[in-house]
Amino acid sequence: MQPGNPGQDPYGQQPNQDPTAPQPPHDPYAPPPGAPYGQQPAAPYGQQPAAPYGQPPVSGQPYGQQQPYQDPYGQQQPPYSGGPTYPNAGYPQAQGQNNTLGLVALILGIASIPLSCCPFLGIPVGIGGLVTGYLARQKVAQGQASNAGQAKAGLICGAVGVALGIIGIILSVALNVGLPTQP
Repeated sequence: MQPGNPGQDPYGQQPNQDPTAPQPPHDPYAPPPGAPYGQQPAAPYGQQPAAPYGQPPVSGQPYGQQQPYQDPYGQQQPPYSGGPTYPNAGYPQAQGQNNTLGLVALILGIASIPLSCCPFLGIPVGIGGLVTGYLARQKVAQGQASNAGQAKAGLICGAVGVALGIIGIILSVALNVGLPTQP
C-alpha cells in the first residue's frame, strides 16, 4: 500500500482482499445485480429512464409529436427552385460525333463477303459497304466522327465482297455453271 489515508488503496481495491485468493464461481446466466432498494437503476449510455405506463414522457412532448426543425444560425434559406442542371457533369462528352456511318460500313462490308457466293446479294451489299465506308472516312477527315478504323475496315471488306462477287460471276460464265439466286 501507498502512504496516505490508512485503509484506502489508490487503485480502488479493498485492503482486506487477497488477489491470489480463489474467487467464487460466477454464473454467466444470472441476472446482473440490481440496484439497492429504493433507487432507480442507472440508465445505460446516458439515456433518460423510460416513463412508467400511463404517465407522460419525461421530455414533456407526447409521443408522435416532434419539434419542428429550427436553423441554429437563424438564417432563412429560400426553398430549392431547381437551379441550373449540368448534364453528364464531370464526364467528357463528345461534341458532334456521328459514328453511325462507320459502323454501318463495317457491318455491310463484313456481310458482303459471305454473301458473295450469291452475286445478286453480295455485290449490292458490298457496294453499300464501299459507299458508306467512303462517306464515313470523309466525316472522319472533317472531324465529325472518330471511328476511322471502322470506316476503313468497312471500305476494305466491301471491296473484297464486291470483288469476290464479280469473280464468282466471271467463273460461272466461263465454266457455264448456274448461279444460286438465294443464299
